Amino acid sequence: MAPKKSTNCYVLGVGMTKFIKPRGEVEYTEMALEAGVKAMLDAGINYDEVEQGVACYVYGDSTCGQRVFYQFGMTKIPIYNVNNNCSTGSTGLYMGRSFVTSGASDCVLVVGFEKMAPGSLSSKWDDRESPMQGSVMMMMETRGFETGPPTCQLFGNAGREHMEKYGSTADDYAEIARVNHEHSTRNPYAQFRKEYTLEEVKSSGMMHDPLTKLQCCPTSDGAGAAVLVSEEFLNQRPHLRSHAVLIAGQCLATDEPSLYNRSAIDLMGYGMVDYAAKTAFAEANASPKDVTVCELHDCFSANEMISLEALGLAEKGKAHEMVRKGDITYGGRVVVNPSGGLISKGHPLGATGLAQCTELVWQLRGWAGDRLVPDTTTALQHNIGLGGAVVVTVYKRSDGKACVKVSDEEAAKASGLGYNPAVQAKGFTKEQFEKVRSKHFSDWALGETLDKITARL
Repeated sequence: MAPKKSTNCYVLGVGMTKFIKPRGEVEYTEMALEAGVKAMLDAGINYDEVEQGVACYVYGDSTCGQRVFYQFGMTKIPIYNVNNNCSTGSTGLYMGRSFVTSGASDCVLVVGFEKMAPGSLSSKWDDRESPMQGSVMMMMETRGFETGPPTCQLFGNAGREHMEKYGSTADDYAEIARVNHEHSTRNPYAQFRKEYTLEEVKSSGMMHDPLTKLQCCPTSDGAGAAVLVSEEFLNQRPHLRSHAVLIAGQCLATDEPSLYNRSAIDLMGYGMVDYAAKTAFAEANASPKDVTVCELHDCFSANEMISLEALGLAEKGKAHEMVRKGDITYGGRVVVNPSGGLISKGHPLGATGLAQCTELVWQLRGWAGDRLVPDTTTALQHNIGLGGAVVVTVYKRSDGKACVKVSDEEAAKASGLGYNPAVQAKGFTKEQFEKVRSKHFSDWALGETLDKITARL
């Protein structure tokens, strides 16, 4: 059948798990099933309506996606396994949106998940050249190599360069982390939900000056999912239009030659972020001034500083002034990472982009409770992976209006779960699972996963 003409793409359903410490206690099949079932219940669909599936993960064998999706049903649909470093989840979103906007599919399920090892990131392949070798060699030539995790050094050096060029201070980076940790106290899905003072952040142990431990994201286990649908799909379900969030603009970009121009800031992908942001805003017919809430890839506080500028939320060389004015939190110019961000919410690599999407959908629906950014019309997502790739996404409500706070009771009715998932991190029942699973279903493929989830949650 020939593809249909191009169409808008909407996020109709989202779901995620709590992000937890990587202790091997929960299998990736459980996390992914939980997130996917929640997203389908939220969208009000059955798996038989899903035409393509995208599985997003960094650590795992080749067809983990099939292992996950077969639990929903075995419907013979295409299933894609995606790995694009820390931007993996958003790369899956980009793929899913491409299928929808091109007319190739009316309904796509994207699931991101990660089961990580404790401690700092490390390569799993020691018999071949690392894709990061060029970046590490450039860092060694320009800044040297010190003790500490290489990624922390790479981002910390970008912070050092910003301090040298523009006058930011160690306190500015600590303040970014303090704000994100404070935000996480209102997010039931966050791995860490403790508030810290500025002094506590500064004294938490130096990892690579100016970055202390509480300015670095932890390794995490977790999953997130999104159901993406076309205009035609939504038109056939007009009662769900207020539920849907439009992906108004989006760009997946990779690095430009400036990556290796001997700048520590550019070595962290500043050029590709700048390009992706401008491209996504142009498609969305929006500008950074329209954004009041942003989920930004703060793997380290230094990356939030330079990304505020690359995204156009701050003038180049002025992001630290934005931080000092309180313009990255409630009551300021834009609320950055109401979820707590990677620093406090956690960073299971394949799930991060889907979790960012989930938070922004809840914000635009007005479901986000006491972390809601009121009157939001435009939300921004930024997800980057060194090596490199970045996805910048601009979201708007399908009705074009600003969000207003929705009661937990209303959200509970609309969610398909019986509670407001934005403010309660709970599970689902076996009866709810029966609503979304395919009629082409295998008990063998599901195994004990559902029993483990319902027992745990």
